[in-house]
Amino acid sequence: MVLEGKSVFGGIAIGRLSIYNKKENQVKRGKITDVEAEITRFTDAKETAKEQLKGFYEKAVKEVGEVNAAIFEVHQMMLDDLDYVESITNMIRTQEVNAEFAVASTGDNFSKMFAAMDDDYMKERAADVKDISNRVISILQNAENGSVTGEKPVILLADDLAPSETVQLDKSKVLSFVTRHGSTNSHTAILARTMNIPALIEVDIKEEWNGKMAVVDGYTGTFYIDPDEDILKKMQEKKEEDIKARELLQELKGKEDVTVDGKHIKLYANIGGVKDVASVLANDAAGIGLFRSEFLYLEADNYPDEEAQFQAYKTVAENMAGKKVIVRTLDIGADKQVDYFNLDHEENPAMGYRAIRICLDRRDIFRTQLRALLRASAYGNIGIMYPMIISVDEVKEIKKIVESIKTELTEKGIEYGEVEQGIMIETPAAVMISDLLAEEVDFFSIGTNDLTQYTLAIDRQNSKLDNIYDSHHPAVLRMIQKTIENGHKAGCWVGICGELGADMTLTETFLKMGIDELSVSPTFVLPIRKLIREMSTK
Repeated sequence: MVLEGKSVFGGIAIGRLSIYNKKENQVKRGKITDVEAEITRFTDAKETAKEQLKGFYEKAVKEVGEVNAAIFEVHQMMLDDLDYVESITNMIRTQEVNAEFAVASTGDNFSKMFAAMDDDYMKERAADVKDISNRVISILQNAENGSVTGEKPVILLADDLAPSETVQLDKSKVLSFVTRHGSTNSHTAILARTMNIPALIEVDIKEEWNGKMAVVDGYTGTFYIDPDEDILKKMQEKKEEDIKARELLQELKGKEDVTVDGKHIKLYANIGGVKDVASVLANDAAGIGLFRSEFLYLEADNYPDEEAQFQAYKTVAENMAGKKVIVRTLDIGADKQVDYFNLDHEENPAMGYRAIRICLDRRDIFRTQLRALLRASAYGNIGIMYPMIISVDEVKEIKKIVESIKTELTEKGIEYGEVEQGIMIETPAAVMISDLLAEEVDFFSIGTNDLTQYTLAIDRQNSKLDNIYDSHHPAVLRMIQKTIENGHKAGCWVGICGELGADMTLTETFLKMGIDELSVSPTFVLPIRKLIREMSTK
């Protein structure tokens, strides 16, 4: 039998199928006599659940990095959500029901509420609230969580896997997982990719498959059940080729990023936080081309102060040992919202109050970040990059602010280093005046995600427009070419830090255009290095 699913992560897995032994929490409504004792039972179970999630977070940080582990911090916060807690305690108090029933009912109600929302991010929260509710119920019932049984590694089948279930899996026993539900952008999918587990979603799973031999082809999204000898042989060969290819890539560590005809390129990596530096070093990137500093704000309950930011930037700069670290200043707004910023609802947030517009309006936030960055520059090779620029006046104003902060630091005897300043080119306006902007800055970094969105007038969050969202559109490529040419005329180096930088069908095109730098996810560094070293730009 051959089925098609949606791939979450590439790779080949061959082995027996095993249905995930998820323990279902059977909850019955019960009448209680001591309301306060029952509320205490719930509160104690909630606190135990938070402790468990804290442990999952610490485990996930080591395995998949701080950014990908953040879901477990989100789950801890959800457990303390006032509406959620009050709904449960009020049900116990007014209906005199057992805690298990109150948690299950509230979990179902909140899950349905999230699922009905017209927002993909909020829909994803439906699974999260079910996950935390099931965890509390399991603790109240002293029930064990699901697990993988048996000694031999298996291809795991599940209706769906919550993030906490995924991180608890004994990876030595899991070759792959295949689920009926889930999405390619879910937290579980992100964890699967980071943990290097080949995975498929949207497969109509059957109980009778349990124990059968199967193959998961994560590259094509194909799922083979009871494959014949020919298929098994082909897939085994494909798997061996995959292993050899990965081993060969390791041999590229320490090699130069240079084409056959001698063109050198800076091959950098994108990160979201301090913990991601380990992946940058493991994949031998020449530097960090995009440190998304907004994650320091997204992961905090309030504005991160100067000292907290300084320590983060300093740690990354020191760990990179003199290699370039380019930090993008706060890029909040649009699809990245932070409650404590108290941003107004906008009909079109992608074109609204965001990024540098917030920073130039709320100068105290901006100055705090810039002071932290300048102080950290004394400990490494830091560059600062400003997002969503549309005018020369903005750049001149930013440079004035930077100079005033340098003066403050000098007066206080605080050291800072030489800092390159650059801008993101992600609006058509910035492209069209890139000749003027290049006179003001040291470098450009092209943010192809937003540049494509704004050039084509297509909201990249709108799945209905996926069929016409074309990052290879001639207009987008001409924008990139124009930016490179205008930057070089003024002695400004030009890079790409958007998703298109990792599109290996365009690597040769970018090099022939004259791009100086590509900044990609760490795992793409060695494959792109291999490609660069095999191509000629003439």
